[in-house]
Amino acid sequence: MRGFLPRSTRSALLAAFGIAAAQPVLAQQVVPGSAPSPKDVQAVAPALGHYTEDVLVAEVWKRPGLSAHDRSLVTVAALVTEGQTGGLLAHYLNRALDSGVTPAELSETLTHLAFYAGWPNALSAASVAKGVFAERGIKADQLPAADAPPLTADEAADKPRADAVAQVYGGVVPALVGYTNGVLFKDVWRRPGLAPRDRSLVTVGALVAGGHAEQLPFHLERAMNNGLSKAQVGEVLTHLAFYAGWPKALSAVSVAKAVFEKRPG
Repeated sequence: MRGFLPRSTRSALLAAFGIAAAQPVLAQQVVPGSAPSPKDVQAVAPALGHYTEDVLVAEVWKRPGLSAHDRSLVTVAALVTEGQTGGLLAHYLNRALDSGVTPAELSETLTHLAFYAGWPNALSAASVAKGVFAERGIKADQLPAADAPPLTADEAADKPRADAVAQVYGGVVPALVGYTNGVLFKDVWRRPGLAPRDRSLVTVGALVAGGHAEQLPFHLERAMNNGLSKAQVGEVLTHLAFYAGWPKALSAVSVAKAVFEKRPG
């Protein structure tokens, strides 16, 4: 299934990142808007400024249950899913890079999010990332190749999932089943630019931010099978309450509770 993207789509994705064979550094691009400064927020909503600085920045981001690297991936996933692809996303992309997320991981995160947050959101985010990468002198050869060799996977272990998808949806949307089993899980999830655990972080962030609680049981199970602990899942949902809102986070907590109760230990 490698090389599944049409040439026009591959070209659009590459262009969004500013990658060209004869161009070693990504082209400059002005990112529209900017993240509001603490002073700007205080001028409009003093209480919001207080909660932002004293709770979100000073407390939530420093909670020990999840690294700044992981919080950055979850935050980027939420912002992209919500269509927040302006100066605020640029701020958090820079924060991610400052927190140890590599350019390759960010690049791969946006590719992954195309499948979970939609192509329009991912391409808009890639345009913002292009400006951030250019400002930081990140070169095209630091990003994962489109045809990077896949990670090895246990085909037998994945068979029940693939069979279930085919059985439930095959009679209605056989083409979608084909893309799900042949592209999303056999190709995208096996790309080496992002560890399976981190793909799960990004996926859970996108599902919660998108309000897709019905898709969470499978992906929470997968996240824990990929190395996330129950405590880390809880920390992810706590973090997402601030970026996706309390209603979406609490809906996800109800799902997580049911998943936790079925797992041993």
